[in-house]
Amino acid sequence: MNPQHAYDEMIALSRAETLLASCLDVLEWDEEVCMPKRGVEHRAEQRALLAGMVHDRGTDPRYEELLGAVEGSELVNDPDGPAAVNVREIRREFDRQRRMPRRLVEEWARVTAMAQQSWSESRRRDDFASFAPWLERIFALARERADALGYEATRYDALLDDYEPGMTTDRLATLLTDLREKIVPLVTSLRDVPAPRAIDGDFPIDRQKKFAADTAVALGFDIQGGRLDVGQHPFCTIIGPGDVRIALRYDGRDFAQGFFAMLHELGHALYDQGLDASHYGTPMGEPVSLGVHESQSRMWENLVGRSEGFWQHFYPQLCDAFPEPLHAVSREAFRRAVNRVAPSPIRVNADEVTYDLHITIRFELELALLSGDLRAAELPGAWNELYARHLGIRPANDREGCLQDIHWSEGLIGYFPTYTLGNVYAAQLFAAAERDLGSLEERFARGEFSPLREWLRERVHRQGMRWTPAVLVERATGEAPDPKYLVESLKWRYGPMR
Repeated sequence: MNPQHAYDEMIALSRAETLLASCLDVLEWDEEVCMPKRGVEHRAEQRALLAGMVHDRGTDPRYEELLGAVEGSELVNDPDGPAAVNVREIRREFDRQRRMPRRLVEEWARVTAMAQQSWSESRRRDDFASFAPWLERIFALARERADALGYEATRYDALLDDYEPGMTTDRLATLLTDLREKIVPLVTSLRDVPAPRAIDGDFPIDRQKKFAADTAVALGFDIQGGRLDVGQHPFCTIIGPGDVRIALRYDGRDFAQGFFAMLHELGHALYDQGLDASHYGTPMGEPVSLGVHESQSRMWENLVGRSEGFWQHFYPQLCDAFPEPLHAVSREAFRRAVNRVAPSPIRVNADEVTYDLHITIRFELELALLSGDLRAAELPGAWNELYARHLGIRPANDREGCLQDIHWSEGLIGYFPTYTLGNVYAAQLFAAAERDLGSLEERFARGEFSPLREWLRERVHRQGMRWTPAVLVERATGEAPDPKYLVESLKWRYGPMR
């Protein structure tokens, strides 16, 4: 078989598979944003059917024939070239998918669709007992998935590979332990710092939505190629080129909750909108990993959105939008309030300094649930004990405890650690961008956000899956990923003398 003809046919198969999978993405977005509650059983069957069809596409034996004709040919001589990258990653995904039985793929889609609805209702009613059987079922299926995929050391490695290829449980445990040892002293040193005054008042949700949308556009979100909606849980999804969707939730008494969630999801959206559309449907048009994806969201949320320069530019506009609660609040008082460091039971509301402790807790719980050492019914007690141990607080109820995150109901086991990996990558990428571009704070104060966005687009977004996450970070920054940048950044911005 002619290698070029084989490659062209393989890319056509990959693009058709991705197009079909995007239909599943639309259904999942609709389920979280628009679908009526009574539609969940029908939606579960729709998702199971489509997931099975996508699996059939991804395990088509024709891939094996085509890969055999291309691997070892001149087309893949340059390991960093688009053809070699696509062949390498299509081979990797094909080998993973064909280890998974279609039955398990369909059941996974069906159960997670039902579980999300149960989670939403259980969270609303603060009724963990109703959700517990679904959680037990999801972790049982996760064990089946891990066993089907295969692993060397622990089942968690197989699931982690879905989100951060090449990362291992042991390496993650070491990273989280090292970060905790460096972060806890900083948290302790800030306990005696007087707490800034909270921003009190009404922030009408319609005005919050407008301010969030206007800010997103100012930072580079292509509103003609995307949209912002209200959902049960903040998220961002790409349906395809020209269709990137953000869902947010707002609190009329807490402006920061909705706004910083928008900045977080905006970081995801800028990555998705920055992918090379000409490579859509191939690994060169896909994000390299969830850790790198989270580096973009965490960077725009925290390193950009919590900076002094950012609010020098946006605070006058915020005061115009909300004159009643902010008329007597200085910019510095506002920034100190939204950057307050204090243990919180809620991960998405957590400050930067304590955030990775929330991830450590979830990592420990996932390992215990996956191994069977912890039963789903025992989760509330274990959750509360770990929060007391790591953060010195206990959630008031399960709604602000073990029911706060949607991730496990969606089957996203192994996802949480990518937030910490994202923090590590983000700090290092931001430092490198500042070396290349000069003071970013000064640029932000002038309303100049495109230099950072384009720096990231060139070095991260448009590289697709050309390199592993670690190599991509090293290529962009000149160094292998190193958590020292995160620790130094936190100390510099939040130390007691700041």
